Amino acid sequence: MGSLWMLVASLLFACMGACVKLGAAHFNAAELVFWRGFVSLLMIGAWVAWYRLPVMTPLWRTHLARSGSGFVALVFYFLAITILPLATAVTLNYTSPLWLAALVAVMAHQPLRRSMWAALALGLAGVAMVLKPSIDPALWYGAVLGLCSGAVSSVAYLNVRKLGEAGEPEWRTVFWFSAVCSAGGLPFALLKPHAGSWTLTEVAILLGVGGFGAFAQLAMTRAYRYGKTMVAAALSYTTVVFAAIFGAVIWGEHLDPLALFGILAVIASGALAGKLSRRPAPPAETD
Repeated sequence: MGSLWMLVASLLFACMGACVKLGAAHFNAAELVFWRGFVSLLMIGAWVAWYRLPVMTPLWRTHLARSGSGFVALVFYFLAITILPLATAVTLNYTSPLWLAALVAVMAHQPLRRSMWAALALGLAGVAMVLKPSIDPALWYGAVLGLCSGAVSSVAYLNVRKLGEAGEPEWRTVFWFSAVCSAGGLPFALLKPHAGSWTLTEVAILLGVGGFGAFAQLAMTRAYRYGKTMVAAALSYTTVVFAAIFGAVIWGEHLDPLALFGILAVIASGALAGKLSRRPAPPAETD
């Protein structure tokens, strides 16, 4: 059942990405991040109010670090989606396990193992194949944003791990992340008022960004709760597949064989890095 929930989450995340790309013609990235957080906040807020759950927590610093980094990563990610083919932007965002593995090693003051270096090398090779030296120079901006979204996401995931280890419930983490995204994106939404009323298409796009994102998070949480962690983590990369399908059908985006190999390399390296980061580090050699 956990595997099915992760496939649902991956499809919903790809739907959110498609709505972001469609919305780029009407809204800026920060506005879309606001609606991503605001719709989710309304949903989780109604649930919290109904069950009268406490949202205050002594772990507010960790929540702030998780939510703040998640907000920045989401802005980078949405900007990358507006510039790059959808599957490419998603692939670059999914380099976060590589960044997380390196970040954990640095914080633990431990050298990276050879297997982890191999995973990083495979990931970098995959990114190079996806982008290719011949890429349009105008798209390098989007590529940098996509990689930055993966890097900053690793900080968010690290703090999510800390919150989980401290016994913090998932709904509270989602609540504060949604609140920070709403607060961070609100000034941009207010500073760019839209002339006249929104069209039904624009309303549908905004509801899609927020609704798909919120339901995807809930489905992903269920996947990790009821399924095997490694299987769920591996299946999360099907988001790239769904994104590639949406890109081809809606925008006529077609990836050449080299880019497809690059996507597979990034997926394999991310899965390997995630697996290795869950293993205990080998004991240090002693004389």
